[in-house]
Amino acid sequence: MVAIKKYKFSFTAASLRTRELVLVAKHVLEHPIEDIEGVLGNGKRATGNRYYKEMCKWLNTLTENQKMMLLEGSYKVQNEMTFIAACKNFAFIRDFIIEVIREKYLVYDYEITEGDYLSFFRRKAEQHPEMEQLTEVTQKKVKQVTFKILEQAGLINNIKSKMIQPQMIEPETRKAILNDNSELFKIFLLSDFDIQTLKS
Repeated sequence: MVAIKKYKFSFTAASLRTRELVLVAKHVLEHPIEDIEGVLGNGKRATGNRYYKEMCKWLNTLTENQKMMLLEGSYKVQNEMTFIAACKNFAFIRDFIIEVIREKYLVYDYEITEGDYLSFFRRKAEQHPEMEQLTEVTQKKVKQVTFKILEQAGLINNIKSKMIQPQMIEPETRKAILNDNSELFKIFLLSDFDIQTLKS
């Protein structure tokens, strides 16, 4: 039996912080930024230090090409790279997008309900014993930040009505995904047919 990789939930500390990830990329890959922790935490170094450690993990999931796009791309490209990093780093978010949002989108059902999220969460809790350790407060935070990330990535219109939005991926991002792993197109809700078309 294949061991299921444990879910990590440290994204609750960060949400989709594109600006911060770009800063960390500049600090690590170009020129060190003086007092990077202070900059990231708006003067609060303990907060900044937490962000810095978290963002380094995100950055390390990206290919060299994707890191360069994070440094040099338009804000939309940078946001797409940050979203890719989040999905590579957090299987919980990636699974929710692919198994729930994408499935609904492909059958023209554009509204995500509380029930959709709850049934996904309960299903995964059966496979992931680590989810039993989450307190009620943390569970609420996981849900809140998951939807915040979806809003920031443009997958839903907002966290209130949670309507799924069609995705327009930048050409550079498409190329970066093809050079990495075409499965990543699924987080942008593409159908298997569309993915095959892009690959051929």
